[in-house]
Amino acid sequence: MTEVYGAPVGAENIHITSGCNQAFTAAAMAIAGPGDAVALTDPYYFNQETTLAMMGIERRLLWLDPAGGFVPDIGAVRKILATGVKALGLVSPNNPTGAIYPAGLLREIFDACRAAGAWLMLDETYRDFLPEGQRPHELLSVPGWEDNLILLYSFSKSFCIPGHRLGAITAGPKAIAEIAKVMDNLQICAPRAPQAAVARAIPALKEWRKANRAEIARRADTLRTVMAGLPDWKMDSIGAYFAFIRHPFAGTPSAEVAEKLAREAGVVCIPGAYFGEGQENYLRFAFANADSETIASLADRLAAFTLA
Repeated sequence: MTEVYGAPVGAENIHITSGCNQAFTAAAMAIAGPGDAVALTDPYYFNQETTLAMMGIERRLLWLDPAGGFVPDIGAVRKILATGVKALGLVSPNNPTGAIYPAGLLREIFDACRAAGAWLMLDETYRDFLPEGQRPHELLSVPGWEDNLILLYSFSKSFCIPGHRLGAITAGPKAIAEIAKVMDNLQICAPRAPQAAVARAIPALKEWRKANRAEIARRADTLRTVMAGLPDWKMDSIGAYFAFIRHPFAGTPSAEVAEKLAREAGVVCIPGAYFGEGQENYLRFAFANADSETIASLADRLAAFTLA
């Protein structure tokens, strides 16, 4: 028995996977199938959308308002749940926008999912980069959480081991039993070596992880400062690893903008269109792997950038 967010969680509530993408795949396969529907946000994390498409599961989109920082509206959540979706998939802190969903809102969404008979699948890959002392939520303290909550996690970002592919699912024993059946047909189990290494690293790297979180927060602050001096570029959301930035070339495909940024300004980002059909005016900037000095250089690079 261990504690997650202060709530007791047993071994029967955990399943280790090869990364969080596999965690989502296994969980989705355990609770939905061809002909079913699962709701995702718009913008969405593209691997989740393509996973559902690959499995013949319809995806229904919950539009997120940029003016609200890309945070879900509870009324819109209830409306899409009323369409009969099997689950609602959320990512917080979000990929691609970086938006952090307030704990109180996550509780409202959880309650709405329960009332609708739907699962809440919450991807928390970036939870270790929340501000110091901030808990993501208290959902594991809700009696009966096991009936409709599935949490997804990745060790890759917190321990800087993305290539080793190690993730985890937290769910009720019944859901974990079904997920284990799916995993037995996918990969049997996650690789043993990174599991053994991370087991030792969790206590040993506590202070390093704290310092790493603080460093990435400083990089986010540097990016905020840069974007504040570039009025033509609008940073509509930032958090954890990512910022969702509205480029000043409305009407130009985001892939075209991203390609020219890479070729001519040395700035590599992902086109907003990868995250949904309505995101052409956006680019996803990942700031966690660039130091503050490099991020500061964006000011001159973006100010001088043109499509002409």
